[in-house]
Amino acid sequence: MHYTGTIWRPPYEADSLIIEATAGCTHHACKFCTLYADLPFKFRPSPLEHIEADLLEVQTWYHDPLRKAEERLFATKRASCTRVFLAGANPFGLKAKRLLQIARLVHERFPECRSIGCFSRVTDVARKTDEELAELVAAGYDGLTMGIETGDDVALAFMNKGYAARDIVEQCARLDAAGISYAFFYLVGISGKERGLEGARETAAVVNRTHPWLIGANMLTVYENSELYQEIAVGNWREATEIEKYEEVKELVGALTVSTEFAMLGASNPVMLQGRLPEQRGQILRTLDAIITDIGEERLRSYRTGLRHL
Repeated sequence: MHYTGTIWRPPYEADSLIIEATAGCTHHACKFCTLYADLPFKFRPSPLEHIEADLLEVQTWYHDPLRKAEERLFATKRASCTRVFLAGANPFGLKAKRLLQIARLVHERFPECRSIGCFSRVTDVARKTDEELAELVAAGYDGLTMGIETGDDVALAFMNKGYAARDIVEQCARLDAAGISYAFFYLVGISGKERGLEGARETAAVVNRTHPWLIGANMLTVYENSELYQEIAVGNWREATEIEKYEEVKELVGALTVSTEFAMLGASNPVMLQGRLPEQRGQILRTLDAIITDIGEERLRSYRTGLRHL
């Protein structure tokens, strides 16, 4: 298989067939991000022949009659490949023509595949016409994961995300019209010390105008090789405490009016939780209160400083 560096995927794509479509990030300028720092390039599309070879390799492994019976049994359980996840920071940034070529290769090898997902930046959607989005839907693209991070324009600008809150609303409306579902990643703490509650309220105001099937909250973890670390060192930005971050999550959960799944499942979260909004709002808030009260700043901070890699 042609995999480059660490392969990142959302927790809910664990059972998907993961095929690398790109390596690196087209933007590669967010001050907090270190996920692709080990790559010797900014962004690289995977050659179509690599994608085709990987699909063939997986297909062969699933269906090779010479493999042991128990191996074939295990493979058969996973070979009913109804979902493919394209790996890379933002494969949806590829041109529609390339994405359609990839879809054709997927369906040739796995005709039972029902959908193809990947990470996407807000700007990736903006660069596609409505006609192209319609073509991508017809080819099976659905269930994008978008790291919007926040609806706080001050934080978006400072962190150099490359878009504003209004862009999130506009581009998600286009996805809704096209019939492409999406999930959000929210980065807790991105607004900085003493601004988390405001950032949460502004994010809720944005998200309440969209229709994500899931909002995944992840805790900001600052690493020394990030640009944000340097901003902290010179006094341009201050990191929120761990308790502040959980108070921020509480504010967000309390202000959301959309019907969606809410989850904190990534490695950046010392305590993982998941629930349905608005039905389980009270239970989620009580769990967050318990984390604040029973675990406390010292233990939460110990987890953060001990987290060597996301």
